[in-house]
Amino acid sequence: MKKTYKIEVDCANCANKMECAASKVPGVESVTVNFMTQKMNVSFAEGAEPAAVMKEVLKACKKVENDCEIEL
Repeated sequence: MKKTYKIEVDCANCANKMECAASKVPGVESVTVNFMTQKMNVSFAEGAEPAAVMKEVLKACKKVENDCEIEL
């Protein structure tokens, strides 16, 4: 399953770091963060619960940029 989320990210470098952090979260098959469009595209692993996975993705992204927001 693939979903798109609005994300607040301050710079392209932070977007890249968030992409790396989010890709390590269990249940995430692939992720791309686009600084220009302020969007995060996430492909979830088979059987993963998107809401639960995205809570962990948000935690991982907040370690990169503590004021990061993702519209869940």
